[in-house]
Amino acid sequence: MANSKVKINSINNLSNNYYKLDKINFDYQLKNGSWQQQSRESYDRGDGAAILLYNPTKKTVILTKQFRMPSYLNENEDGMMLEVCAGLLDDDDPLTCIKKEAEEETGYKINNPTKLFEIYSTPGAVTEKIHYFIAEYNDEMKMNEGGGLEEETEEIEVLELNFEIALTMISTGEICDAKTIILLQYAQINKLIS
Repeated sequence: MANSKVKINSINNLSNNYYKLDKINFDYQLKNGSWQQQSRESYDRGDGAAILLYNPTKKTVILTKQFRMPSYLNENEDGMMLEVCAGLLDDDDPLTCIKKEAEEETGYKINNPTKLFEIYSTPGAVTEKIHYFIAEYNDEMKMNEGGGLEEETEEIEVLELNFEIALTMISTGEICDAKTIILLQYAQINKLIS
């Protein structure tokens, strides 16, 4: 930590139940040179990886559908979310993680995903940084039905959608997950499927 405008005074752990929630009290130097005391909570759930599987020949993408409690608590009527395949790194590097997640969640065994970039998802409250990938898929790469791991309490529906329909689902609000919108729009801008 090399920002001379930040002096951390204390870090108090508020919860270490499933992930880690800390309250940080610190001094922050303003533009006018004065120091201001501030306090923030920071949620550390680890970093993650996400991937868009796309087929330029069929003009399709693979998305997942699953229940997300936080969205349900914030006006998502049934709590179901359409998303790209994603998961936490845990002890894996991003590439190993996303290959494993793709097979567990979607049933597709991918070999050469391309890393695009890393993005902090909610930097005002969450430490998580997501590593974004894309990879082409075809029917021969389907190893199983996917659906996630029972021991991780995952119940994931795998969907193969027409790319143009998936893009339309952003404007209708049917797709409202940030990582999914980012990757679909990346594919559109870079004409991965035309």
